[in-house]
Amino acid sequence: MGRKFFVGGNWKCNGTTEEVKKIVNVLNEGQVPSQDVIEVVISPPFVFLPVVKDLLWPDFHVRTQNCWVKKGGAFTGEVSAEMLLNLGIPWVILGHSERRFILNESNEFVGDKVKYALSQGLKVITCVGETLEQREAGSTMDVVASQTKAIAERVSDWSNIVLAYEPVWAIGNGKVATPAQAQEVHSELRKWLHANTSPEVVIYGGSVNGANCKELAAQPDVDGFLVGGASLKLEFIDIIKSAEVKKNA
Repeated sequence: MGRKFFVGGNWKCNGTTEEVKKIVNVLNEGQVPSQDVIEVVISPPFVFLPVVKDLLWPDFHVRTQNCWVKKGGAFTGEVSAEMLLNLGIPWVILGHSERRFILNESNEFVGDKVKYALSQGLKVITCVGETLEQREAGSTMDVVASQTKAIAERVSDWSNIVLAYEPVWAIGNGKVATPAQAQEVHSELRKWLHANTSPEVVIYGGSVNGANCKELAAQPDVDGFLVGGASLKLEFIDIIKSAEVKKNA
């Protein structure tokens, strides 16, 4: 995959059909860098996947926010990797902090999900990150390494994985790691990854917006963003355009 700039928009549990169509229209009309500069992947809720896939220009890719840990069957409410592939959906987010900490998905469970999704041909964005208490205790890298290790123990080929560092304390509350904080963790995480596996792309998530994206994008070990709330707004175009900062660095 190489270290091409990568931006993912995670719409989470938001939207109506009309709202989704408006967001897609904004994306389609946005003047964004070409695909040789950036890869953009949009994650609507499951129910809107067909709508988004039908209307979104091919410059953008569509992914889901989650999938089941194994083949489908008697698992009420779950969606399998096989179903996603049948819909022509190439990407999935796994291990987001909201699933780890609200739905109690363990490191091992996330690792199993990543392994199965890859085995079926999906590409994966997998998230790691620490809570405020863990950061204040000085255990950021221990936590991030432990979360990543659970994947590395199950996966040997990382060519279809994008790793997203998302400090839990900076998600959905307007807080954001400073560019220096983001670069510090990305740099240390990249060192761990190169010593233990073979990653390519490491992106940052945590209240990324139009005001801070360029400074964050300028950090040498930040390869892009996983964007939550701002991906539902016009400023998402500005975040996508921040890829030009890396291009011109």
